[in-house]
Amino acid sequence: MPLLSFDRVSISFGRHALLEQATFQIDAGERVCLIGRNGAGKSTLLKIVDGAVVPDAGEVWRQPGLAIARLSQDLPGGEEATVFDVVAAGLADVGRLLAEYHHVSHAVAGDESLLRRMEALQHEIEACDGWSLGQRVDHMLARLELPPDARIGALSGGWRRRVALAQALVSDPDLLLLDEPTNHLDIEVIQWLEEQLLELRGGVLFVTHDRALLTRLATRIVELDRGVLTSWAGDYPTFLAKKAAALEEEARHAALFDKKLAQEEVWIRQGIKARRTRNEGRVRALVALREKRAERREIEGKVRLSLDEGRASGKLVADARNVSYAWSGSDAPIVRDFSQRIMRGDRIGLVGPNGAGKTTLLRLLLGQLAPSSGSVQLGTKLEVAYYDQLRAALDLEKTVIENLGEGREYIEVQGQRRHVIGYLQDFLFSPDRARTPMKALSGGEHNRVLLARLFAQPANLLVLDEPTNDLDIETLELLEELLIDYRGTLLLVSHDRAFLDNVVTSTLVFEGDGRIQEYVGGYSDWLRQRAKSAAATAKSVRASKPVAAPKKKPAKLGFKAARELEQTPGRIEALETEHSELIERLSQPAFYKSDAAEQARVHARVAALAAELEAAYARWAELEALRDGF
Repeated sequence: MPLLSFDRVSISFGRHALLEQATFQIDAGERVCLIGRNGAGKSTLLKIVDGAVVPDAGEVWRQPGLAIARLSQDLPGGEEATVFDVVAAGLADVGRLLAEYHHVSHAVAGDESLLRRMEALQHEIEACDGWSLGQRVDHMLARLELPPDARIGALSGGWRRRVALAQALVSDPDLLLLDEPTNHLDIEVIQWLEEQLLELRGGVLFVTHDRALLTRLATRIVELDRGVLTSWAGDYPTFLAKKAAALEEEARHAALFDKKLAQEEVWIRQGIKARRTRNEGRVRALVALREKRAERREIEGKVRLSLDEGRASGKLVADARNVSYAWSGSDAPIVRDFSQRIMRGDRIGLVGPNGAGKTTLLRLLLGQLAPSSGSVQLGTKLEVAYYDQLRAALDLEKTVIENLGEGREYIEVQGQRRHVIGYLQDFLFSPDRARTPMKALSGGEHNRVLLARLFAQPANLLVLDEPTNDLDIETLELLEELLIDYRGTLLLVSHDRAFLDNVVTSTLVFEGDGRIQEYVGGYSDWLRQRAKSAAATAKSVRASKPVAAPKKKPAKLGFKAARELEQTPGRIEALETEHSELIERLSQPAFYKSDAAEQARVHARVAALAAELEAAYARWAELEALRDGF
């Protein structure tokens, strides 16, 4: 029996249907990834699933007693609410009782009325087995390292996202709905989330642009394209190949249809000119053809991204020497004794937990913050374009045009005068959509407006702080291609592992206590170097032990595990070789002259290889530890 099913479900906003006669079901144990372009209606579909939105037509069937939890794109509000309040709200009525008990127990201090209320709450919570549910809240807070009494208004975007995630997971729902779950999360939490979802007994329906997450989790892919919901069996690379073939077939049928329509239009005009009696059946058929052509929804064009690299900067971009920084009144430095020379053309990724100081380091390197000690020397002829993850540059009450043009009808882009509406069409904003207030747009559309603003200015130093949030996969891959070809200097903060692997040439990793270490290559390269370094350290520690010290008896590996350990280095080498070859291929301009399906296949394979390598190194370390008795 399915958990949920759609039967000919339709819903429209404006001229076009977001869903048209959609039929769909999800079963227990499935992890279904819903993909589609920004604005296609993915978030609306999730709201229909959990009942927040009622469709215009069709039937939504839910298994009786089905427990559904949804993580939305929006960060939790209620500035004065505590973290405990928000997470406990995931348990509905029991959660409200637990939240009130949490506050009363902290404030009682001998107050008789509060003591009586606390006793009453204890009885209510016991009556509905609330204490065991309360343990789930405590466990989730501890696992995500969330401070229960912190106010939501005092948290950063990344920490608010953790709170929202804890709220969605705490009820252990039958069906979990996740709308861009990796937005604002650091890589460590994303990996933890992957493990949680792999162990979940119920169903998962998730929307994501994170190709590594998609590749590892999805058991099925469902695409929402121009109102049509299509289920695709197989993994993401298989989907890309099948989708490309389907689009080719669609284009072929459309061309044949248009040819027939054109022939019939010629026939009707010739009949009028010759004043001949027309075949009325053929006339009716022509009218039907015209109506069918008018109803056809063309596939939306691709975002057209281009960067004005401006004039070349000086060879030295920034030189940081022994830089340390701590917030006023704090003894713990966010950045400790950091030295780095950034040269023209460097492509540097920044990786670390939420709150580690990645944005602070960017501001130090750009001269926007003065270090507590040490110095930062900036190079010459710098033209900086800064993408802000918090979207502070956008005025939500103004339209897209007003946010981009700031009162001007024309803007200067790459030395050419362009009309604001024409330029916005490069970013898939129709004239009507360009006149829409920002607050009515999706998260992905907000991101495209920011990219439009960013790329309208010349920049030889591009600073991107979490640029991939809310972008659909197609736009993300176009941005990736643009950055690969960019000849200026790039500083990139991102949690997207595939994106880092494909774009950066070195990675600055925040390793705790303010220490920042540089590694050559992207995210997967850092994992490999970290694993080798850990293995070397462990070997050194074992070698330094006194001979007389009692030795731990090594664990005996079974035949199967020993065989796996023996084969793992060869498997890793093969994966690394393939990964390196594909990265080299991506760096060649000729690659981007190949067909779209092949480009998509290669990008997807690079993301899949990164995930496989990460898992292989983790397994290698685990097997070696078992063999050596650790």
